[in-house]
Amino acid sequence: MNLSKYIDHTLLKAVATPQDIAQLCDEAIKYQFASVCVNSCYVTEAFQHVKNSDVKVCSVIGFPLGAMSTEAKVFEAQQAVKDGATEIDMVINVGKLKAKDFEYIATEIAAIKKAVGDLVLKVIIETCYLTDEEKTIASELSVKAKADFVKTSTGFGTGGATLEDIAIMKAAVNRNAKLKASGGIRDFETAKAYVEAGADRLGTSNGIAIIEGKTGEGY
Repeated sequence: MNLSKYIDHTLLKAVATPQDIAQLCDEAIKYQFASVCVNSCYVTEAFQHVKNSDVKVCSVIGFPLGAMSTEAKVFEAQQAVKDGATEIDMVINVGKLKAKDFEYIATEIAAIKKAVGDLVLKVIIETCYLTDEEKTIASELSVKAKADFVKTSTGFGTGGATLEDIAIMKAAVNRNAKLKASGGIRDFETAKAYVEAGADRLGTSNGIAIIEGKTGEGY
C-alpha cells in the first residue's frame, strides 16, 4: 500500500523555524505527500516552496485550543487562503460543545466554510476530550455545516487518534464527509490500519518514517 498521498506532512511546534518549514516542504515534495500542514504564519513560506509541485498547503486555524472567537478564526482562515493555503484544519470550540451549545458549533464551522468557499475544510473535534456521544454529535454538526473532513485530534491534547474514534466518526458522517486521523501515528502498520478503517487522510510528523518502514518519535 502506497500511503504517501494519504499523509499531511505536519510541523506545528511552537519552536518551528522558517528553516524547519523549508525542510518540511522539501521532504513533502520528495516523498510526494498530500500536503504540508503548518501554522498560519508560515503559509506564505510553505506556498513559495511547494507551488511548483503537487503538494498542497494546509493551515491550522484556531490551533490548538479552538477557544478563539469565531471572528478571529474566520479572519485567520481568510488570511491563510490569501497566503496560499488550499486546505484548512480548524479546531472546534470544545467547551461550547461540552456545554451543548450545538448551534454555536455549527454556526462557527459554517462561517469558516463560507470564508474558504470551495477549498477543503477539515474540522478537528479533539476526541480525547469527548464522550462517544459528543464525538458523534461533533461529527454530525460538521457535516451539517458542510465541512469536507472530520479530524480526530490536534496532537496537542491528552491523546491522539484511535481506531475506535474513527469508527464512531465514520458512522456519524455516513459518507457525507471524509475522515482524517491525527496524533500518535508513528509507523507503517498503524498508518495502514487507519486507512483500512476508513481514514482518507493521516496527519503526522512521522511521514518519512512511515514510508520507510521505521518507527517515528514525533506526533
